[in-house]
Amino acid sequence: MPGRETPGGKAPGAPIKQACDGPRDPAAVPGRKRIMLATSPAPLPFWRLLAYAAPALPLAVLTLPFAIVVPNHYAATLGLSLASVGQVLLLVRLFDAISDPVVGVLADRIRPVFGRRRTWFAASVPITVAATWLVFVPPPDAGVLWLLVFGTLLTLGMTLSLIPYWAWGAELATGYADRNRISAVREAVVVVGTLAATSTPALVQATGWGGPGDALLALAVLVAVALPITALAALRLVPEPVDYSRDRLDLKASWAHLRANRPFLILLSAFVLNGFANGLPATLFLFFVGQVLAVPDQAGLVLFVYFLSGVAGVPLWLALSRRFGKHRTWCVAMIGASAVFATVPLLGPGDLTPFLVVCVLTGLALGADLVLPPSIQADVIDLDTAKSGEQRTGTYVAAWGLATKVALALAVGVSFPLLDWAGFDATGATTSEGGLLMLTVLYAAVPVAMKLAAIRLMWSFPLDAAEQARLRAAIEAAAVTSNR
Repeated sequence: MPGRETPGGKAPGAPIKQACDGPRDPAAVPGRKRIMLATSPAPLPFWRLLAYAAPALPLAVLTLPFAIVVPNHYAATLGLSLASVGQVLLLVRLFDAISDPVVGVLADRIRPVFGRRRTWFAASVPITVAATWLVFVPPPDAGVLWLLVFGTLLTLGMTLSLIPYWAWGAELATGYADRNRISAVREAVVVVGTLAATSTPALVQATGWGGPGDALLALAVLVAVALPITALAALRLVPEPVDYSRDRLDLKASWAHLRANRPFLILLSAFVLNGFANGLPATLFLFFVGQVLAVPDQAGLVLFVYFLSGVAGVPLWLALSRRFGKHRTWCVAMIGASAVFATVPLLGPGDLTPFLVVCVLTGLALGADLVLPPSIQADVIDLDTAKSGEQRTGTYVAAWGLATKVALALAVGVSFPLLDWAGFDATGATTSEGGLLMLTVLYAAVPVAMKLAAIRLMWSFPLDAAEQARLRAAIEAAAVTSNR
């Protein structure tokens, strides 16, 4: 709002230099960690970048099945009602939402000798592996309590893994374009992990090994083997990022700076809307393919085509972002995805080929959705670092993760009870016409509306390449000053 001041008396639109002038006397900041390097780090060699990105594969392997396959397995195979599964997962996600900011703040404020990013990530791996096994390989009599307890443990393990891991990546590069490079390689590996997760059920079925429960067992084994190995490689080969903090904020000041960061608030709002738009189709995908398109055996193929198209689209969006900027390029991708996805309600039984065309086109747009927002996140953190004096990447990553998880919780917690109310049957035995209509509306129509709202917010985003360069210059100049 005009005239509104940020902490320290600077208006949100004030020049960055003005916001960063006059850092406090280093001696007046008890416990402040002195910065040993005040210039931008050189870009990571590609082999180190691959080492950093490698843990994203097993983390992706467990993420998508937890959102899509696990709810379906507990409802359709173990016999829990859709309403109870939806309510339990809503509670799990709400706990997850509470844990995110706690872990983010602690990951920023606690500075072990081994490094605040790498230490937290290393400690999370055993928890994540154990919890994945308990949720993915439940006993036949597992009920609501089992899903609640161990689903909560899994989300805690994922939070402990992902927040320091994403903060680590956001701090490895300081340049506007170089951040695209890091997020592109990491998200490409994420897609490879997602493809592994989506193709496993089809492979299990094709080999005659079993059903969805056996596919979850195979994925749990993959996570148990791959996550410790890739995490160890990253911890040994990838350096701890430079901490450009020149101050330490108390919780009140930290919260005030967070609320005063206008680009952060815009991006956070867009994340909630876009996360809800992505969460609904992800949650309802198996139901839509199985009961609206009536081709349940082709679900693995459809997901494989979708995510493979996402990888293929990454070079296009990176090239466009260099020309038009990250936020405008992301908006164009969302516009295209919305236009294509608006045709989905026209599809019916047997329309596999048209749906594959939809998946190819929206999958190409997925490349932008995966790569550009994380890069924009890092730019927004620069604004806070320049103004507050403390580099709080973990806190910001936690806030964005919280927004995404709340959106996914709403997708499950809202859609499942509405489907149950409309007469939708997860097994397909007694689904009514009203249930199928509700499924189609939730799967296709609501996400388009949410994405259009996100586009409206991001189109005039105020942080571009030139502004980010000014922010980095101010951060590094202030770091040099505080080291004198």
